[in-house]
Amino acid sequence: MLKKLVAGTALGLSMMVSGAQAEGLKLTFISHSSASNTFWQSVKKGFDDGCARVEATCQLILTQTEGAVEQAIANLQAAIATKPDAIFVAIVDDKAYDAVIQEATDAGILVLAVNVDDSQGSKGNARKAFIGQGFIAAGYSLAKAQSENFPKEGPLNLLVGVNAPGQTWSEQRAAGVTKFLEEYKAEHADREITITRIDAATDLALTADRIGAHLNANPDTTAYFDTGYWHAGVAKVLKDRGVEPGKVLLGGFDLVPEALQQMTAGYIQVQVDQQPYMQGFMPVMQAYLYKTAGLTPSDIDTGQGIVVPKDVPMIMEMSKQGLR
Repeated sequence: MLKKLVAGTALGLSMMVSGAQAEGLKLTFISHSSASNTFWQSVKKGFDDGCARVEATCQLILTQTEGAVEQAIANLQAAIATKPDAIFVAIVDDKAYDAVIQEATDAGILVLAVNVDDSQGSKGNARKAFIGQGFIAAGYSLAKAQSENFPKEGPLNLLVGVNAPGQTWSEQRAAGVTKFLEEYKAEHADREITITRIDAATDLALTADRIGAHLNANPDTTAYFDTGYWHAGVAKVLKDRGVEPGKVLLGGFDLVPEALQQMTAGYIQVQVDQQPYMQGFMPVMQAYLYKTAGLTPSDIDTGQGIVVPKDVPMIMEMSKQGLR
């Protein structure tokens, strides 16, 4: 199985190449994330394993800059020119991807949305199916699980971080969190409950700076909800300031090493798993069945599993294998 990192495309973007070389199926996966985003290691593992299973020629292409839509679009356009059998793409913007995905579809290329879909699904984009998490439901589940840890009395000051304003995955997760919090507020009308939204960024250090500054100005903050895993940086800030675990509740998404470490330390109470290995593996199987048996790809919800600190030891073992 070929696994290597290739840099230096014509546009200066990075390319991660993976899979077993074989005659037949040719697959390309276009991500909106950079190699620094540890979440994609498990996606790559699933993609590698799926490609090896069906002996496909595969590429997972990442951006140079985290969350750079324009770089992802450029990579998508370049991928179309290579005429793969299928393209898997994270559709993080409701409009930017439309024309180029239609171009791929018109060229006879199967396009599956993976990890992130158009907010309107098939009504908003020509992709054939979506393999990934239901973001609004997942955000709702995160807030509901964390509410079990809210203080039983007194005011609640709740902070919702939108890490990538305007991008579907972040906005919808934040909407799900906010939906539950608004319901919780209505059900506890006797308590003073404040819900605040903040642009939280997609970088551990930058998120830590922004939320850290908010905590300086609002030391009575009860909980911070992240739409990714960057609250792990906030946990480090709390620890460095000598704030005891649990004084500011933290919760977010994805079982990356940084978040698992902070769960073990007690600073993160709840995480939501979207099963990235499955997001890498299942699109390959769908593309294989589409080509070999004419089976139409279907949507796959990769879940909203709630993870709490007691689950971490088992997950860390699976993480070492690249499965979580």
